[in-house]
Amino acid sequence: MSEDKMQNTAPEEQEIDLIELAQKVWAERKLIFKACGIAVVIGLVVAFSIPKEYSTEVTLAPESAGKTGGGSMEALATMAGINLGGASAGEDALSPKLYPDIVKSTPFLLEMFDVKVKDQKGKIDTTLYAYLDEYQRAPWWSVIVSAPSKAIGWTMSLFKEKPEKRVGKTDPFSLTQDEFRVADNLSKRIMVSIDKKTGVTTLSVTMQDPLISASLTDTVMHCLQNYITDYRTNKARHDLAFTEKLYREAKAGYEKAQKEYATFVDANQNIILLSYRAEQERLKNEMDLAYNVYTQVSGQLQMAKAKVQEITPVYTVVQPATVPLRAAKPNKIMILIGFVFLAAVGSIGWILFVKDLLKG
Repeated sequence: MSEDKMQNTAPEEQEIDLIELAQKVWAERKLIFKACGIAVVIGLVVAFSIPKEYSTEVTLAPESAGKTGGGSMEALATMAGINLGGASAGEDALSPKLYPDIVKSTPFLLEMFDVKVKDQKGKIDTTLYAYLDEYQRAPWWSVIVSAPSKAIGWTMSLFKEKPEKRVGKTDPFSLTQDEFRVADNLSKRIMVSIDKKTGVTTLSVTMQDPLISASLTDTVMHCLQNYITDYRTNKARHDLAFTEKLYREAKAGYEKAQKEYATFVDANQNIILLSYRAEQERLKNEMDLAYNVYTQVSGQLQMAKAKVQEITPVYTVVQPATVPLRAAKPNKIMILIGFVFLAAVGSIGWILFVKDLLKG
């Protein structure tokens, strides 16, 4: 019987405790409302102190999975009597999974430093490096937070030699502190994501000016396309350059042999000696051999040009870059809700636990 009574009274005691807690909180509701009001003011100050950030996105459609270096090019090669070995141009293709690493690599970021940017108001017309180094806005509390480190750095700089300013092009192997800081800031502002199911590539750039965000997104997209194109066509372009060299040599050899044969025939038209006939036959054979080599290399040159064109990737821009109309950051509503929620939870915790603990 005693166990049954305990089981029946347990829910009642728990319910009474919850009611007492609710009454205790309600009795101190003025404190909660006051804390939430202060949180609203602080949240508004923080939300409007954070500089606006504008984000621009572009979407690139993937290439056809069946596209290879064969197909029509292999048919042309067969007609010309050239064997391409059945190699597919997609075997050395750059995987889309590496695109995020490419845009965050140091050489790629340094290539962006000299890009000219203009803001929407027309007050800024400079390079991207100067814009990120000199024209970035920050909240007012960042000055207070960074003041101790700046003071320490200024004090230590008095005892160190000032580094010489770099003259000329930026060296990726040896970056200065400012160059590293700007490159790190830029890498955080460029994002590339790949949809594993569809293969769609989404590129986004976030800047404090909408026009700079849109123009830089378009520039990064074209630089990424050029990087991928150069990578995929690198071997084919080297083969084309080598074939062009062979073509020039074969053409020069054929023209030389043709000229020697014509000169010899013109100079010895009325001579019937066998030795002259033998020399004429030899020159004619050399000319024919040079012509055959010239013809074969000429066909290989056409195939090399076709191969470069065949494996050059074609990009379809599904969503081009447009100037954003609304800021992506900060989300003022979420900041306000967060401050109010923290104030309410903190004041309730003070009423239920901390206040009684201090009294005890």
